[in-house]
Amino acid sequence: MRVYAVVAAGGFRRHATYRTATVAGTFTNTVFGFIVAYTYTALWAERPDLGGYDTAQALTYVWLGQALLMTCSMMGGGFENDLMARIRTGDIAIDLYRPADLQLWWLAGDLGRAAFHFLGRGVVPMVIGALAFDLALPASPWTWLAFLVSVVLGVVVSFAIRFLVALAAFWLMDGAGVLQISWLTGLFFSGLLLPLNLFPGLLGEVARALPWSAFLQVPADVFLGERTGWDLVGAFAFQAGWALVLLSAGRLLQSVATRRVVVQGG
Repeated sequence: MRVYAVVAAGGFRRHATYRTATVAGTFTNTVFGFIVAYTYTALWAERPDLGGYDTAQALTYVWLGQALLMTCSMMGGGFENDLMARIRTGDIAIDLYRPADLQLWWLAGDLGRAAFHFLGRGVVPMVIGALAFDLALPASPWTWLAFLVSVVLGVVVSFAIRFLVALAAFWLMDGAGVLQISWLTGLFFSGLLLPLNLFPGLLGEVARALPWSAFLQVPADVFLGERTGWDLVGAFAFQAGWALVLLSAGRLLQSVATRRVVVQGG
């Protein structure tokens, strides 16, 4: 396990070197946070308790979305581009010769990336949001801890989906289209555009049952105290269950793909 810890630390350090990009990204997250927050303020002024949230909870949801946007790679930009490039060039053959599991290798690196973005691009917008608005922050340290556990599980689910998408490069010459479909789907069904609690009828039920809800909606509900007791256990089970299913699917697809490694352009 030591090698994966080193890979995770390397992923953290790699993204920490892009300081200008981090500052620019933090500024962008903060600006969008203010835009969406004022939009939500107007919406909740007309419809109090919309989706079961009061105004403070709705505003908190906005800033949680900005904090987790890059943490869970809801708009891509994680390891998947690198992995697809290595598959296209044939460098994936080198990865397969390493004395380490391919899936766990990339997962460790992605956890390091997520940790950096959570601290580098998540904390500052959240603090600014808390200073500018009346947010519903947890009083109990156990709620904060439960939230962090939920975020980690959300990152793993996000990785598992993106790993499956990246493996499509074994069969596709260009996976850009698949990547775009993936992150557009993630934006909609994660609840970043609107809380999934606002989705009506069957659409809402389906959206909340899909794995993308593990990115934001579930961690946000944990943070806001909507999931306590057995509901909290159920939230963790939901995220862990999707992580297990998707990681298993990725391992199966990886096994199929690596039996017929096709070197494209190299």
